[in-house]
Amino acid sequence: MKPAPAWLALLGWIGLTFLAPAAGFRSMPDAWYAQLAKPAWNPPNWIFAPVWTSLYLAMAVAAWLVWRRGGWRENPKALSVYLIQLSANALWSPLFFGRHQPLWALIDIAVLWLGVLVTLAAFARVSRPAAWLLAPYMAWVTFASALNFSLWQLNR
Repeated sequence: MKPAPAWLALLGWIGLTFLAPAAGFRSMPDAWYAQLAKPAWNPPNWIFAPVWTSLYLAMAVAAWLVWRRGGWRENPKALSVYLIQLSANALWSPLFFGRHQPLWALIDIAVLWLGVLVTLAAFARVSRPAAWLLAPYMAWVTFASALNFSLWQLNR
């Protein structure tokens, strides 16, 4: 059987990666979120969509770069931790916006932060460019963790 063309595999990784935000489409900011006390450094709502879209694209390209270096046969751990952290990513919006549970979302984002760190390290062993593509994601999840913590503290 002939392997899939590289561009087709890239589309697959993009599709798989964008399943994470798709899980949260039913859990969008609502009146509950609008009434929360927020820190002065809370970004405006419009910034989240372009930032996350850029991050998800970079994440997908990073996973694809690792996949291109031997696929699941050569890099099962790196690709598996990627999918695990992606699952934690997918849980955050339903927990925070859907269930209105900032504490559970904070626990999830702590797991996500560790997952991104492990994924970044695993990707670095396979492809330096893949690891660098995850660096902005790590930075944003760090910021989002601090924001989640602040929202939980301000609204207990």
